[in-house]
Amino acid sequence: MPSLLTRLVLLTTALVGLTGVAPSTARADTRCEHVNPATGVCVIYVQSPGQANAAAAPSNDGPKDTGTGAACYWDPSKQGLTAPPAGPVACTSRSGYWSNTYNCYVQPEKPQPPAGDPSWQGHQPGDGAVYNCYQPQTDMAVTIWAQDPPPGSGKGPTPREVAQIATKRMGLAAIDIGIAPKSGPDSIGLVGMPVWMWAKNPGEHTVGPITASASAGGITISATAKLLHVTWDMGDGDTVVCTTAGTPYKASYGHQKSPDCGHVYTKSSVDQPGHSYTVAATSDWVITWSGAGQAGTIRLGGLTRSTQITIGEAQVLVD
Repeated sequence: MPSLLTRLVLLTTALVGLTGVAPSTARADTRCEHVNPATGVCVIYVQSPGQANAAAAPSNDGPKDTGTGAACYWDPSKQGLTAPPAGPVACTSRSGYWSNTYNCYVQPEKPQPPAGDPSWQGHQPGDGAVYNCYQPQTDMAVTIWAQDPPPGSGKGPTPREVAQIATKRMGLAAIDIGIAPKSGPDSIGLVGMPVWMWAKNPGEHTVGPITASASAGGITISATAKLLHVTWDMGDGDTVVCTTAGTPYKASYGHQKSPDCGHVYTKSSVDQPGHSYTVAATSDWVITWSGAGQAGTIRLGGLTRSTQITIGEAQVLVD
């Protein structure tokens, strides 16, 4: 063990940048199962780890949904260091339990120092306790005084769970549907004629990209969401997957097909409820997150909005 003088010097050094952050636990499902039907906005319910549902399996296209990340991690920047690089650590060791807040393994000193020992920082035995704080990354051992046991990080939120909190703050929403011909009784499309689909008034909340950050349990995560594609259920049994926001239709385009997001109906909607097809657009997002010396990907789907389109058949009358 270091001498008392060495311990005091190391203690002063170690406490630079070590600020207390109250731990909290949170979790949000990674598939949007609850959408406000009026706005198309994803309502993400944050649950405690013991109550959370299992995440739905991601689709097979695009980046894969990665793991949770480690709740315990070493962060050299907390002490103005550049090495070793930030990254996961075991949550327990012979030196105690890992605390993200103190950036070290913590355990009560046994026996506790006698009254008057500088480790008490002016406090008396029984008023809080003195703890050993050991960093294997720097091979630094110091003592710290704390009123309450320093928060451990093994039961705190994982980086993914903090990323889900950041995702909730983004307010991701289903697209506002643009479609031609327009929905309604006064606008009727024809069998064999092109239908155009697009995201009307696209913005960061409906097509991205959008970035947000969140902190919990001593972990800070930055997350960026981008729209991967929109799957259009055309109501006739066909689906169209569009990897862009689509091109808004203009009258000058005439009977051209959409260059990136369109469909052609082969039968009328006369036999459908309300004599119209129900068209549903479902957004699939990719959220990339980084922080705590780690990085990962979250797949988010289930953001859906729908409209109706009427398709008729042209008839030729011969005298």
